[in-house]
Amino acid sequence: MSVLVLSDADVRALLDMESCIAAMEDALAALARDELSMPLRFVFRPPAQQLLGLMPAHRGGARPLFSLKEIVISPENAARGLDPHQGAVLLHDGETGQLQAVLNASPITEIRTAAVSAVATKLLARPGARRVAILGSGVQARSHAHAMRTVIDDPELRIWSRTPAHAEALALESHAVSCETVEEALDGADVVCTCTAAREPIVRHAWLAPGTHVNAVGSSVPSTRELDAELVAAASLYVDRRESTLNESGDYLRAVEERGIGPDHILAELGELLLGAHRGRTDDGELTLFKSLGLAVEDLAAAALCVARAREQGVGTEVAF
Repeated sequence: MSVLVLSDADVRALLDMESCIAAMEDALAALARDELSMPLRFVFRPPAQQLLGLMPAHRGGARPLFSLKEIVISPENAARGLDPHQGAVLLHDGETGQLQAVLNASPITEIRTAAVSAVATKLLARPGARRVAILGSGVQARSHAHAMRTVIDDPELRIWSRTPAHAEALALESHAVSCETVEEALDGADVVCTCTAAREPIVRHAWLAPGTHVNAVGSSVPSTRELDAELVAAASLYVDRRESTLNESGDYLRAVEERGIGPDHILAELGELLLGAHRGRTDDGELTLFKSLGLAVEDLAAAALCVARAREQGVGTEVAF
């Protein structure tokens, strides 16, 4: 028995943004059809600042597959020049349970997260949207700049970061404009992507133009948020998965506490929009919000695509196991 090992460089060579967006659409639609399953992620928090997340998923059907992403989140990695997300995705045969592949989780998390925001933007941004504000300058901000260029025709990108030099560097790399303040980046923006490590709101409802679409990405635990409660309460809220939002989203949970919203404030999951079970945006003045938390089924889909392509192209290293 051998196991295919795909490095960071291997995954990046195999997983282009356009193909990943299509794979995320397929996975989210399959989740809405109950063809994929997963529990809530398990998070272990030791006394240190880091945490370890375990995200299992299963695909049934003719090609059954188990996946497990184990990911360590080290917030201080950004200062070290490293991705805060470090770990691996394991793929197991769905019938025998044999381990088939081990993939570097950092590029999978980076690319598939931005790809899902791209899916949400395709579904929820108003027609003709061009002005995009990206808040943050790290791994996800960079990936979101790529994703927005993939789904928006000739976008005008604006970058803001707490560290101006980082904003300028990403703006130069992504052919964008760096902004000194959040308000400057948000001024007249059609689409907003929040990709920060903020613990308290950096975006306020009053700063957004009518008809804006927001992809809220950076906060994925109950104790942090990027948006104020007024924004969440005023927006038409869409999510990747209801159960995850109700249990894991600080942006949603704080709005429950401060503005009294409840589960019925979530209009639909992206998969339901893809299947036509919900109409989505109703007019150009509507404020739409996609709260991204990241799902194990997205990791499964991205990893399976990488492995299929690796087998076709002879990429990766086979290791006796």
